[in-house]
This record gives sequence, C-alpha cells and structure tokens, in this order.
Amino acid sequence: MEPADQELLIELLTQQRVASMSVLVEDKPYIGMLPFVMSSDFGSALIHASRLARHTAGLVPEAPFGLLVQEPDHWKANPQQLARVSFQGAVNALNREDPSYESRGALYLEKFPKSRMTFQLGDFRLYELRIETARFVAGFGKTFDLSPAELEQLSQRSFEDEVQ
Repeated sequence: MEPADQELLIELLTQQRVASMSVLVEDKPYIGMLPFVMSSDFGSALIHASRLARHTAGLVPEAPFGLLVQEPDHWKANPQQLARVSFQGAVNALNREDPSYESRGALYLEKFPKSRMTFQLGDFRLYELRIETARFVAGFGKTFDLSPAELEQLSQRSFEDEVQ
C-alpha cells in the first residue's frame, strides 16, 4: 500500500464519524447507521447504543458484525471509486464495571462530546466491535485486505503523525 493510501485509510478511520453496521437480528441481516470511534490500535471500533434500538438485539457477545466506513458521496464523484473500508468481526458488550469502560467511554466522548448525557442513561451501553478482517478500497483497482496486525501498524503511523 502506498503512503497516500495509508493516509487515506487513517483519515477514514479517524475523521469519519458515522459507519453502517450490519448484525443479525432474529436470524436476518439488519443494518443501522451509528457514530463510531476506533480504538487507539485500530483493533476495534467502539459504538454507544441504546438497548431500545433495533440493531442492539444483534449486539450480543461474540455475535458477528459487518461495519462499513466510507468517504462522503457528492454528486461529482464516481460512487464506485469512493474510498471505503469494511470490517468483519465479533461483538463484545462492555460491562460498566469493567476497568477499561471509563477510558473507552472517554475515547468515545472525545469524538462525540454531545453524547455525554447518554452515558447517564441506563439503556445505553458501549460495545466493542473487535476486528478480525478488513478490506480497504482506495479507488479503482486499489483494494487491500488487512489483518489486525496491519491495522495496528497503521495506528502507529497515525500516532506518529499526530506527534509531529
């Protein structure tokens, strides 16, 4: 992957705010649109969802998920060449008593500070979408399959860019 492609992927993972998520609800695929934040090692995405939402029925421990993050569409763009990354993996519902819940919540709130009040509501919970596979499309003829280890390497580059 070229450095420009890496930068594009880092931008998708850190600057985009909303992802499309697919889960199984009553053995049928269900798609929802959710705010997300990537973990610091790009090994998982964090979402904060209400138990009242339909898609939350599919957010059970170890359940499979699909997540799509893409650059915004605009009328001049060729929609087939929009940069996008799709993830597959397993759900981990975080327990509020878990020692990492507070730090993960802080990471989420850093990106979405207006969500602070939902952390006080009993029906909202943080979910970790652990990434097992990723496929990044940077444009026509530029498709890359990425492992969790490769995503972690990319996160290190992202961190180095922030420090500079």
